[in-house]
Amino acid sequence: MKLKHFVLLFVLFAGLLSGELENSSQAAQLEAYLPNQAKGIELPDPDARQQLLITLKEESGSLRDVTREVKFQVEPVGIAEVSPTGYARPLSNGSAIITVQLDSVPSIKIPIHVSSFEQRRPVSFYNDVIPQLTRGGCNSGACHGTPSGKNNFHLSLLGFEPGNDFEYITKESLGRRINPAAPETSLLLQKAAGTVPHGGGSRFKPDGAEIKLISRWIQEGMRYDPEKEPTVKKIDIFPQDRVLPKQATQQLVVTAYFSDGTMRDISRMAEYKPNQPKMSEVNEHGVVKLKDQTGTTSVMIRFQEHVAVFMTTIPLGQPTPHLPTPENFIDQHVFAKLKVLGLPPSERCDDSTFLRRVTLDITGRIPTLEQTQSFLADQRPDKRARKIDELLNSPGYADLFASKWAGILRNKAGGNLEQVARETFGFHAWIRTSLSMNKPYNEFVTELVTARGKPGTNPAVSWYRAVKDPKDQMADIAQVFLGVRIQCAQCHHHPYEKWSQDDFYGFQAFFNTLGRKEVYKLPEDDIVYHKRIVAVAKNPNTDQELKPTPLDGAALEIPAERDPRIDLANWITDPQNPFFAKMLVNRYWKHFFGRGLVEPEDDIRITNPATHPELLNQLAESFVKSNYDLKAICRTICNSRTYQLSSFPNQYNQNDEQNYARYYPRRLPAEMMLDAMNDVAGARNNFNHQPVGIRAVALPDDSANVESFFLRVFGRPQMDTACECERTANADLAQSLHLINSDTMQQILSASDGQAVQLAREKTKDDQTHIKELYLHAFSRLPTQNELETGLNHLQKKRNQSKADPKKLSLEQAEKQAYEDIIWVMINTKEFLFNH
Repeated sequence: MKLKHFVLLFVLFAGLLSGELENSSQAAQLEAYLPNQAKGIELPDPDARQQLLITLKEESGSLRDVTREVKFQVEPVGIAEVSPTGYARPLSNGSAIITVQLDSVPSIKIPIHVSSFEQRRPVSFYNDVIPQLTRGGCNSGACHGTPSGKNNFHLSLLGFEPGNDFEYITKESLGRRINPAAPETSLLLQKAAGTVPHGGGSRFKPDGAEIKLISRWIQEGMRYDPEKEPTVKKIDIFPQDRVLPKQATQQLVVTAYFSDGTMRDISRMAEYKPNQPKMSEVNEHGVVKLKDQTGTTSVMIRFQEHVAVFMTTIPLGQPTPHLPTPENFIDQHVFAKLKVLGLPPSERCDDSTFLRRVTLDITGRIPTLEQTQSFLADQRPDKRARKIDELLNSPGYADLFASKWAGILRNKAGGNLEQVARETFGFHAWIRTSLSMNKPYNEFVTELVTARGKPGTNPAVSWYRAVKDPKDQMADIAQVFLGVRIQCAQCHHHPYEKWSQDDFYGFQAFFNTLGRKEVYKLPEDDIVYHKRIVAVAKNPNTDQELKPTPLDGAALEIPAERDPRIDLANWITDPQNPFFAKMLVNRYWKHFFGRGLVEPEDDIRITNPATHPELLNQLAESFVKSNYDLKAICRTICNSRTYQLSSFPNQYNQNDEQNYARYYPRRLPAEMMLDAMNDVAGARNNFNHQPVGIRAVALPDDSANVESFFLRVFGRPQMDTACECERTANADLAQSLHLINSDTMQQILSASDGQAVQLAREKTKDDQTHIKELYLHAFSRLPTQNELETGLNHLQKKRNQSKADPKKLSLEQAEKQAYEDIIWVMINTKEFLFNH
């Protein structure tokens, strides 16, 4: 909290305090936020306004917005006035004092100065008119901001191209939208006010401030001189963050700072958008209204191309006297926030749950019966840490994460052509080998970004087969390795970020010197090479040629003989790069928790803040210090108490979706589910062009999706994009029917050498042991007494059927069917289908 931005009861101007300070430092007091504390409120022209923010600092230290509860009194009268909502406007030149009162709390006094009241500032097309059109939604993507416009009227998206907008409004269609002789009758205003038919309805009140301002701009001659008008350099939001109770309101104050050194309150000109509408809403005056959900939420504020974010934490307010002892820094951050939220966490999960959870998350498979029995019998206090290390060093780790990265890097066979498949197999093998040997992540990325030559000798080159266009190459690299979704900036300034078209094409220039020599029907022999030309890219809107430029960096001078991708890789993997490490740790955090600290995991931006920003920073720092050790970040996460919390909610955290007060159950991905079903049933996969029995998590490319309806229906990605969102976890009827009765299910359950057959033939163990071992394998736990009795009863029922008619149903067939039924029931439970 920046105290210099406050006018405190005891630090305002000398001589402006009313009365002695008789209360202690703990007494409740009022605080007023001013953008310029040294001068108070300054209104330099008749159109200047200032939104006040009055905060009550209570005896407990908590802060509460009371802007709409206090009384404002201005003396002398006639200089300025303040509305009940705290909006100050000038009435005449001079200085005055605003007295702010709230019940028995000592009042505060705020100086206000009005100047140049007789000199009205000309209306600026870019700084005044365009923001009104943006707030009204006129230039949104759903209205006239769409690429084709609406009803023959086109505006640039969110006003990012004001020069074009000026032409569209004043000159297009023979200037029929503007009437300089009678501005109030202009078609632009009549449609916006709804006084003539308008497909978008009424956007402004007919007598509202927006209509009056645009009408005045027309009356003043429709000025637009971008070279003479000051430009906005930045916007500030206050407060930037707050801890507030449910249903609380918070006034935001937004200030624009201009190139001529002036500042202006734009609280009622900026555009507001809540990131999570189910947690908060915000009106056009910048008043945030919280709802009933506990957690962290944010509001995006936009003015022209500038964005800012307000974040608020909403506590549940329960006492948390017995938070678990942190195992590492992850727990320190998570539990500290739970304490602020008053959100008690769940208990530590039991050994059975942990074993199944961590084995699935690290290797993509359920533990074997032997692994489960060994782990549950182990009495060593560090057995969980030992198990994590064992799994990270197992082949299953490389299988699972190679599958993950193959999807992200688009290792797509594209029709399962044999010659393409050879290339995808090689690319997958390179990824898997890199992970198995724990190649540092920065080296892995460098090898991929700078790859050249033939896929047959340098498999990393295969990425350039799947992603051929330089624009797509640039966009994928930015999204996959930096967490920057820059695609929007190809056509216009990014609506939620700072990236411009120059940023887009400057970044694309790194890939514009790539050449490709294709070999007919032998894509594995295609050659990717650097053309030895100077790297540039042209912005099609300005025709300006741009040199290779890192995001948020300066243009690089790269000689023609040097491949610019080398400089790009050096910048991407630089330890000081603000994007690289954060993107990876956020991606891996989501892998283990089901949601990222930033969500979506590959959309890291100021307007999409992390739920735990300090934790994200420390995870990234730890990753860099470990020399980009991928196994180390997995180890750190899995050893945390946060990861090992139970998924069973307590009475307080059942609605928690973002604070990690419990483990969030999630359905198994398609490949894991298929492998788990095969493991329990003793069956094996059989895919074309693959070794018999290959695990689904070890499949190298998308070709198995063509033949396996199971993989498709349960959301295995087609590997068409670089976004992991291509993998779906939505439930639907087709999935349920497939699990209940499908050819795949029948083949798994009735495999000729499957588990049901083996159990029916195995006579050295009794029925109880068989059922217990099935449960240990499927769930890593023993059955409950009820589950055990149900299984035993079903076995006996089938035996009785055989006894009644042994010719129709032999004893072995009866027992086989009974075990098939038991396995089928187990597979169809949520406990089996979910990682919990």
